[in-house]
Amino acid sequence: MSMEALRGGVAVITGAGSGIGEGLARVAAEYGMKVVVADIAVDRAQSVASAIVEQGGEALAVKVDVSTPDSIDALAATVHEHWGDVTLLVNNAGVETLGFTWELSTAQWEKTLNINIHGAIHGVRAFAPRMIAAGKPAWIANTASIGGLGMMPIQTSYILSKHALISFSECLYLEMQIKQAPIRVSAILPGPVATRIFQDGGTTIDTGSEQHRVLMNAMLEADGISGYEAAQRILPQIAAGDFWVSTHPEITREMAAGRAAHLTALGNPALPVEVLRGMGLSIDGE
Repeated sequence: MSMEALRGGVAVITGAGSGIGEGLARVAAEYGMKVVVADIAVDRAQSVASAIVEQGGEALAVKVDVSTPDSIDALAATVHEHWGDVTLLVNNAGVETLGFTWELSTAQWEKTLNINIHGAIHGVRAFAPRMIAAGKPAWIANTASIGGLGMMPIQTSYILSKHALISFSECLYLEMQIKQAPIRVSAILPGPVATRIFQDGGTTIDTGSEQHRVLMNAMLEADGISGYEAAQRILPQIAAGDFWVSTHPEITREMAAGRAAHLTALGNPALPVEVLRGMGLSIDGE
């Protein structure tokens, strides 16, 4: 399959008001898709949709709160009423929350898991039945992270949610095989991409969490590719039917190999030396 297979179809992308989601919306429109720009920040969604229309594309901005199943159901109803069958669903919306596990409030935990995990689950629940019933080739992609192949303290709520999304995507892939549905499933594992995730992310009140946020945000700003460039790498892989979709293949392979070796050895959790240094922690022998 190639990008031509997506042309003329309808793309629904959550978290499309900025970052990778915005990039995916713009690239999908450039390839002739009708794009639903879904985001909780409706002003951002409208801005992206307007830019697409100004460039000759078709786009519809819709406000959605993916942490609320009813809001996702309303999104699905709006899309099907406006444009009919959905060709591409990208469950992309996500948040970053920093803090020690026991210091995050109930509200912070619920918000993070509801957006990052349940948002994708209910996105599939709301859209997949009609996609299957249509009997036409279609694509579902869930935005996880290379963090889903590793571990990182302070980012616990985010990291565990991305592990969960990889597992969810794997099981969904197998379920589509059992149903013999012409729907391809992908897990997107972005590497360093300069988005608003650390700017918009919440933290606990301790200075360590705030320092970690500043450090991670600075790293992405210095080394991260743009959301648009990430989307240019991501969408062709989705169209090709790849399950593992990466913005930085070499980093992804390295992370996957490291995870496999760690599990094979049943090793204790540990961080690389360079990460420890970056967090200001002492290292044996230094």
